[in-house]
Amino acid sequence: MGTIDLPLRDGRNLRVHDSGGDGFPLVWHHGTPQSGRLLPPVVEAAAARGFRVVSYGRPGYGGSTPQVGRTVGSAAEDVRQLTDALDLPRFAVMGASGGGPHTLACAAKLPDRVTAAVCLAGLAPFSEDYDWYGGMVDDSSLRAARKGRETRLQHGETQEFDPTSFTDADWAALRGTWGPLGQDAGAAGDVAAEADDDLAYVTPWGFSVADVRVPVLLVHGGEDQIVPFGHSEWLLRNLPDAELWSRPRDGHISVLNALPTALDWLRNLVVR
Repeated sequence: MGTIDLPLRDGRNLRVHDSGGDGFPLVWHHGTPQSGRLLPPVVEAAAARGFRVVSYGRPGYGGSTPQVGRTVGSAAEDVRQLTDALDLPRFAVMGASGGGPHTLACAAKLPDRVTAAVCLAGLAPFSEDYDWYGGMVDDSSLRAARKGRETRLQHGETQEFDPTSFTDADWAALRGTWGPLGQDAGAAGDVAAEADDDLAYVTPWGFSVADVRVPVLLVHGGEDQIVPFGHSEWLLRNLPDAELWSRPRDGHISVLNALPTALDWLRNLVVR
């Protein structure tokens, strides 16, 4: 496995992590907050199924230069440049939580490169057509972001995580297989980067999900109290080619235990 600092055309740096090998490339999009470093349970499950995992820190995270004003759709150009640099003309994309929207951005805006997409516990675009916040234990950060960057930054200075946002199954997952995710998230927190993520989630994404023409697998826990199940239901209704796997007893973290099976789904598409 290796890490490189990739200079982008606009002068920013993108820190990229690559598991290496000759497997089919899979670009992983991390949640909020995380550094973009490769997570052992992701790499191990992917390698067992013939995938090479490439990840990166979104702007402001893990050594990547901040990018104030970025949209969800901005991720596509960063991924285009990193896959060009690694000589990866075709690849799949996968993301969890806040990584889900960025996964869809690549699928929509890089149709000549992306083969298929998987979103685990991913957000839907902000909408007032339904209760977008409904089911969130703590929606204060996202509501602050709706009021603008300065309000969200101020909120982030005093915000504390509400432990009841995670279910018992989530805490069990963090004590077990997904411990590395919790450790990385704890070390990756950055008030400005998290604010820029939230602003991107609750403002126009820079693309329409109707433009995603590759197959998409949505996986969501029925007890998710951070990104409620209704977000994936909305995506299922609005994506042209999607299927939804419901995990009724899973929360926001424990749903990641479905990752190996989701990778099987992806491998079958790649092979086909």
